[in-house]
Amino acid sequence: MRASGDGTGGAVPGRGAGAGAGAGAGRAWGGVGWRVGEGVGRGRGVGVGPPGEATEPPAPTPDDPPPRLARVWPVAPRPPVLRGWAPPATPYGAGHRGVDLGAPPGSPVRAVAAGRVAFAGRVAGRGVVSVDLAGTGDPPLRTTYEPVSAPASVKKGTVVAAGAVLGTMEVPPAPAHCPVSCLHWGLRRGDAYLNPLALLPPWLLRGSPSRLLPVLGVPLPGRPAS
Repeated sequence: MRASGDGTGGAVPGRGAGAGAGAGAGRAWGGVGWRVGEGVGRGRGVGVGPPGEATEPPAPTPDDPPPRLARVWPVAPRPPVLRGWAPPATPYGAGHRGVDLGAPPGSPVRAVAAGRVAFAGRVAGRGVVSVDLAGTGDPPLRTTYEPVSAPASVKKGTVVAAGAVLGTMEVPPAPAHCPVSCLHWGLRRGDAYLNPLALLPPWLLRGSPSRLLPVLGVPLPGRPAS
């Protein structure tokens, strides 16, 4: 029977072996393929795609802390903070949407960081200059300075560097925002107001950057003292 050569006797083992090997290989490959596919899918989900595929960073939100990109105070030398940032409990509630910095009329007002002027004009009788900070996302961080008398060269679209003079402190109309002359400095992203002091790096908050000073009277390593 096995020697008859009609294939009947050998067909059953043949199908069994073929099916068993095929199913086993299929299941094994299926398992590997699922894991590989899942890994690639997850990788692309976080922006690791094939070469040439463009990815975009996540859009900033008001909850993201502002980057410490300020290079100068708006008014120099380091001004006293007459009133700090006090965000309102509700969008239209009472609060203080910025900080007040003591500065006499005529003081130069400077852009704290590089950007582009978004507005320069008068609002409710006060001179106002707003600057969208470069490289801070969409919508960008916007700093606002008032009361400021801006020259004709500072207008919407003007590109400014960190430390560029935006104008000078003007005498505010009554009623005054502060009991003494002050600059109101604000920061917002879209409709959300933020603390402008968060733009200042620690060395500006302390007062001045660290400097390396020469050490006198100490011999260099390996040399005898003279």
